[in-house]
Amino acid sequence: MTTIRRRGPALVTLAGTATAAAGLLLGTTLVAGPATSAEPAGDCAPAFPVDELAAGDAVTGLTVTRGTTPEPFTGEVLGVQEDGIGPDLDMVMVEVDMPEVQKAGIWQGMSGSPVYAADGRLIGAVAYGLSFGPSAVAGITPFADMDDYLAEAPARVPVGKAAAASIARATGVTRAQAAQGFRQLPMPLAVSGVRAERLATAEDRPYLPRGAKAAGLGRAADAAAEDLVAGGNMAASLSYGDVTQAGVGTVTSVCNGRVVGFGHPMAFEGETTMSLHPASVIYVQADPVGPGFKVANIGAPVGTVSEDHLTGITGFLGALPRATTISNTATYQGRTRTGTTTNTVDNAAAGTTFYQIIANHDRVVDAIMPGSETMSWTIRGTDTDGSAYELAFDDRYASDYDISGEVGYELADLVYALTRITGVTVDSVTSESVVSDDPSSYRVRGIQQKRGGRWVPLGKGERAEAKAGSTLVLRAVLAGAEGLSYEPLTMKVPASAKGMKGRISVQGGGWMYGGGNVTSVAKAEKIVDGMIRNDELEVELTLEKRRKHVERTKIVGPVDRVVNGAKRVRVVVK
Repeated sequence: MTTIRRRGPALVTLAGTATAAAGLLLGTTLVAGPATSAEPAGDCAPAFPVDELAAGDAVTGLTVTRGTTPEPFTGEVLGVQEDGIGPDLDMVMVEVDMPEVQKAGIWQGMSGSPVYAADGRLIGAVAYGLSFGPSAVAGITPFADMDDYLAEAPARVPVGKAAAASIARATGVTRAQAAQGFRQLPMPLAVSGVRAERLATAEDRPYLPRGAKAAGLGRAADAAAEDLVAGGNMAASLSYGDVTQAGVGTVTSVCNGRVVGFGHPMAFEGETTMSLHPASVIYVQADPVGPGFKVANIGAPVGTVSEDHLTGITGFLGALPRATTISNTATYQGRTRTGTTTNTVDNAAAGTTFYQIIANHDRVVDAIMPGSETMSWTIRGTDTDGSAYELAFDDRYASDYDISGEVGYELADLVYALTRITGVTVDSVTSESVVSDDPSSYRVRGIQQKRGGRWVPLGKGERAEAKAGSTLVLRAVLAGAEGLSYEPLTMKVPASAKGMKGRISVQGGGWMYGGGNVTSVAKAEKIVDGMIRNDELEVELTLEKRRKHVERTKIVGPVDRVVNGAKRVRVVVK
């Protein structure tokens, strides 16, 4: 058996662009564990009062265009727009002078770059760019407000006629362009390990983020905790490993082990448990129709992002957030690989589960193809009372188009339900898959009963005949690619059923919904215990006479293929 081995940790991200041709992330597994390198030197810069700024004031700033070392830039204050970002939250408008800005405009990933007054005090963080396209005009979130938690994040900040005229006079931007206003520098979720086609064609699920951008694989970032300095790179991730879901921006300030950056939200989660990473920039890519974007590798996690608000994100160095380990082992034609992802935000665990399964399948199966698969999975965690729980199941799947794309939803749906129960934790999600090229399945073609030494097809006027107190012996007719096969069916008929009539139905597991309303771990255990495999059949006998009612259910199988379809025939008890 050939084993596909994972390479060393890495992640490259275009800090949130929708126009990148090659993808947003180039990433493999990041080392899980706090960095052993030294903490960064804190700047603890004091805030500059916005109401003391005036048009024409010179400013300086820091950002990274390559590697990890911040580079200086200069600029000039164009004005202050009162309540520009939100109630009691002004926007400082600055024109930035820097070669990369002249080439690419204020770029995605520059979010959080600190801007200083002449006396060294911190005015705020670059967070917005003009809406019309690439421009050197930046909207600054005041640093004095970067700990305020406001209610709503604006997608676009309008600019009045007077402000538009001021911007036009001071820059090469026309009044009409300036009047289009500012928009938050984009920060869509970048996902490594999952191809763009997979993100685009996944079924609509509440746990799969909209607007996520795909990425390829690359080498590990040469970045460490000491690189998280004012003007340096920082990344926040929901998960890291095979599937890294992250955004990259810039540090605004570091003080007493706490890191503040971005100047706008990552995912606007409020209190959160994202992991905090350093990063290394490869280059800044210009875009002719929108803001440029930063391409960067992110390094191993070095702390936790605990706050994600309108004015930016805040994290601390050292301890990493509680995590869920999500893994899938896939085997196909003698190749096997185990992929693992560390998930740190509970409401992302279901999406990470789905992405991990499909990413590992694409690596091992290496094609969109018909096929079948057996999968076993186990979820382990802690219930609301602190006790440990374990849910496990195994099933068979088949697809005549894309087996890799269809097997992850059932497990991810259950993880989603569990993570929505207050006080319940999901500590690990493991799955093992064995994939085959054979996509064939069965369909229930009919039901037969043996009479007088021969099997009689039931239906079309021919009903099943049963004897009270005895066993009803039938067989299901299953149609497959090679022809017909037969599965024995037996059902005990109670003695009290004499003279009753009803029906007997046979339904393939592949046609049945096995979910339910999961409101507790106990309810989840009951649902899993009652789940029917896709390669099993459910046989149901229902009899009635006046006020008497008899119902019996039996599960038959598993057989060697997924079973679809259903048949129902009348039955009479003598």
